Amino acid sequence: MDEIEAGFKKLEQKIEEMQEKGDSLSQEVRDHESELLTRMAKSVVPIVKNVGLNMLKKGKQDTKGEIYDPAYFPGKMIILGKAVKPVAARPDNPQMPVADQFCVLSEEGKFFELMYSFDGFLTDSYLNPIDAKTAIENYGYDIMFMLYRAMHDYLKGEEALVEALEKVLGYIYSRNS
Repeated sequence: MDEIEAGFKKLEQKIEEMQEKGDSLSQEVRDHESELLTRMAKSVVPIVKNVGLNMLKKGKQDTKGEIYDPAYFPGKMIILGKAVKPVAARPDNPQMPVADQFCVLSEEGKFFELMYSFDGFLTDSYLNPIDAKTAIENYGYDIMFMLYRAMHDYLKGEEALVEALEKVLGYIYSRNS
């Protein structure tokens, strides 16, 4: 009976050590999260060029809500996240309320907030450049997960990298859930 008790205590100690190691690894990942996101963005650039979208810059809406005379941003982008609560007004024009706000990644590997305004006739936008740290602060770790999914689905020949990122994201999400 003493051997079982000793084995049980040793098992509890091992679990505790592993938990502490996981916590420290998770914190280490969080300390470097913006660097990780920046590197992920650079790896995804070829994907953005292939599967990204030309995002609407400006367009007029008819009475049925259809856009006509559209103008698009040069270069493609992928949407990584949507703001739950958009900012009140655009930085370029405080008179323009923001209807929708998205975090996007450009084909140059740069992060932006894409802010759309609508005045009843014209849909207009502003592309606000942000860094990786701000992107995580404003949109959470979901954007990191979206980049991972893009890599998982479209990046061929980089299976080891994708598997490593899966483990890192596991640490991040398991500690924040």
